Amino acid sequence: MSDTIAAVSTLMGRSAIGILRMSGDDAVEIAAKVFKPDNGKTLGECGTRRMINGQFYGENGEVIDQCVAVFCRAPHSYTGENTVELQCHGSPTVLTAGLRSLFAAGARQATRGEFTKRAFLNGKLDLAQSEAVIDLIDAETEEMMRNAAAQLGGAMSGKMDVIYSTLTDIMSHFHAVIDYPDEEIEPFEAENVINTLTATAADINKLLKTFERGRVVREGVRCAIIGRPNAGKSSLLNALLGYDRAIVTDIPGTTRDTIEEKLMMGGVMLRLADTAGLRETADVVEQLGVERARAAAENAELAFALFDGSMPLSPDDETVIEGAKAAKHSIAVVNKNDIGCALTAEDEAKLAAAFGCVCTISAKLGDGLDSLEAAVAEIFKDDSPVPAGEMITNERQAQALRRALDGVLRAKEALALGLTPDAVLTDVEEAMTAIGEITGRAIREDITARIFERFCVGK
Repeated sequence: MSDTIAAVSTLMGRSAIGILRMSGDDAVEIAAKVFKPDNGKTLGECGTRRMINGQFYGENGEVIDQCVAVFCRAPHSYTGENTVELQCHGSPTVLTAGLRSLFAAGARQATRGEFTKRAFLNGKLDLAQSEAVIDLIDAETEEMMRNAAAQLGGAMSGKMDVIYSTLTDIMSHFHAVIDYPDEEIEPFEAENVINTLTATAADINKLLKTFERGRVVREGVRCAIIGRPNAGKSSLLNALLGYDRAIVTDIPGTTRDTIEEKLMMGGVMLRLADTAGLRETADVVEQLGVERARAAAENAELAFALFDGSMPLSPDDETVIEGAKAAKHSIAVVNKNDIGCALTAEDEAKLAAAFGCVCTISAKLGDGLDSLEAAVAEIFKDDSPVPAGEMITNERQAQALRRALDGVLRAKEALALGLTPDAVLTDVEEAMTAIGEITGRAIREDITARIFERFCVGK
């Protein structure tokens, strides 16, 4: 990692400020070739962690911007290396010219996540903290933000360290038994180890139970709005979003394709999909839309099954009821209460029997949307709040925890059956390796590469 990398670390769009970042042994020397402080000194002579005004020169020696530079000397930087940030005016033209100038002076283009990868390799962050960086960048809800910020601060790493340390103690104990085979484990000692393994398994399982909530917080809830043509699906989407996203007409079958949008509702992020009306049709294009609507319901965790309350249920509505069963959760939404309810008592009983919740709304006027939001909040309420930073939010960590749990349970069973210490040792070691993969104590290079490929260039 002796080479010096450079990248634009802010979005390439018009803004007040745009930042060029460098990291590597020669960062300050390269900066000296393109940046001249107003005080007449070199950047290295100006001291570290100070904002220095100066002129930024292009590859042809012309001034391209007046900017601010900050130098951080290793190891007291984000990456643990010498770093320089040039804070320019946020013109894409300026940033592109500035990046070319840095390359001409000896830097190379950074790859995705290379700055954070260097921080990990230099011991500034462990792997759990590194993944928290991208979670924080991608956070779309306050809950995700708080969890990622706490993980970046070491909350998850601390939990993993406790588990790893406990397993290390057991490993050292059994290594002593193997090294001194004439010694036997007393019954009460074996019982103590079993109790420790039981407690460790409970800690791991508790973390695993947070994964489903973490997945909802991170990815959101796939929610399909289904219903027969002209029930008001597009009107509901527009009402929830607060603006006209979908075309609304009185002509049945206007929506031919699936429209997707994100929305915070009931404390969770919904990934809303407005679908084509469910009905039998000879129109080939509309048929494709109906098929996509059915697929959206099958892949959804939540379905808003929309019914036109201004008329009795029809055979097409029966199709909607059946389609909603494919989703994990579903809510019956009776629309057009501003016109008046024409549902029969039998219709109302049918909806009540098919759905756990029935909400009456007017998408046109926005009436009843609060009751729909309350219904969503009830379905996805968090009965056991998790401390910030202790929520598992990605599949890699969840898989590692599952392997660790399997290893601990196998070790516990082997000990209970009176198997030889080496058998117990193998299972404990597998559990330790799995826990080590979460923080990076034990991690394969291909896994590391896959993790940092998720990052943007410049971070």
